[in-house]
Amino acid sequence: MSKLLLLDIDGTLLDTKKQLPEATKQALTAARANGHQLAIATGRAPFMIGSLLEELSIDTYITFNGQYIAFENEAVHKQAIDSETLEKVLAFAEQRDHPLVFLNEHKMVSSIDFHPDIDESIKSLKFPHPEMDKEFYRTNDVYQALVFCEEHEEGQYHEEFQDVDFVRWHRVSCDILPKGGSKAEGIKQLIRATGHRLEDTIAFGDGLNDLQMMEIAGFSVAMANGHEETKKRANHVTGHVDEDGLASAFEFLGLSR
Repeated sequence: MSKLLLLDIDGTLLDTKKQLPEATKQALTAARANGHQLAIATGRAPFMIGSLLEELSIDTYITFNGQYIAFENEAVHKQAIDSETLEKVLAFAEQRDHPLVFLNEHKMVSSIDFHPDIDESIKSLKFPHPEMDKEFYRTNDVYQALVFCEEHEEGQYHEEFQDVDFVRWHRVSCDILPKGGSKAEGIKQLIRATGHRLEDTIAFGDGLNDLQMMEIAGFSVAMANGHEETKKRANHVTGHVDEDGLASAFEFLGLSR
């Protein structure tokens, strides 16, 4: 029976050098040949994954942790963050010297000309420090924002802003999402377009933003390099991303043979 394979990118598809292992690529090709459908499920923005989608011939994706979803390259779901909320978060963050980055499907911009925390975290995605446009959120839909603070500073945002979610993805950065936004909700939206059932889905991930996806999918696989909480909630833990862990999982599940 055809499965919908939901693939996280960083730490799952891409190794710690942000490269796509050849064994992973071969496993994906074999799984597609066996009738399974491939989809990306990432916290990244659409503009960040274009070359990977092209390389893997994937046209279905959940981005921004569920806020922008496309099926066969056509958007089927969009959920922006309320601009008034962003204005309040920005004012709160500025008082604490915490910059923000705003993202839509086409670009990302910063609330500040330069900040080392932005530079460090965005460089980890192999992207340069974004250009500055502090007013971007006023005239553009923002599907995800980032606030740059360390983990011990994060709690004050949770307390102050109850209508959005904060999900840490880096030592100095948290995603800001509409309340309840997640890859899990994205899966529910996507299967309406693909025609699959939840029990036909298999999720592959490693990070904290994969937790809910691990729980809702018909079957879930965590990478050995993943967060401990993610591995606890997965049905199966495969090898490290740098040791062809994803290809091993496909073999274990019989997807690529």
